[in-house]
Amino acid sequence: MKTESAFWDTSAIVPLCCHQDDSLAARRLARQYRKLVVWWGTRVEAHSALARLFREKEITSTELRRALAKLSSLRANQSIILPADRIGDLAEEVIDKYALRAGDALQLAAALAWCNHDPRHRLFVCLDHRLSEAAQKAGFTVLP
Repeated sequence: MKTESAFWDTSAIVPLCCHQDDSLAARRLARQYRKLVVWWGTRVEAHSALARLFREKEITSTELRRALAKLSSLRANQSIILPADRIGDLAEEVIDKYALRAGDALQLAAALAWCNHDPRHRLFVCLDHRLSEAAQKAGFTVLP
């Protein structure tokens, strides 16, 4: 089994925490690529997404508690790309280049910083169509 690292967008983290249509695929990838690299804001984005699922009655309070516990436990296997001026600069560049929203631009910028601007042969796990497309154009191998 591979232990290679991969950059994980929030859209792929949330299905690891609670049952969603993409949960099976996300869990399979998490087993294959055990070292998760994430942007610093991912845990806040994921918490927000889980809280929204609860507010919209897509998950119960028990499922929310379990999902937040799972989110917390994932941190043990994460390498976190911290906020820095270079991330902001890169985010501004990718906004113009790929027409991304701020949150997605920060995700892609963090991934580019992680691989030192050389995304060839680097994995980007993402379930968001627009961000996946931008990551692929930037040179990442996008999964699933």
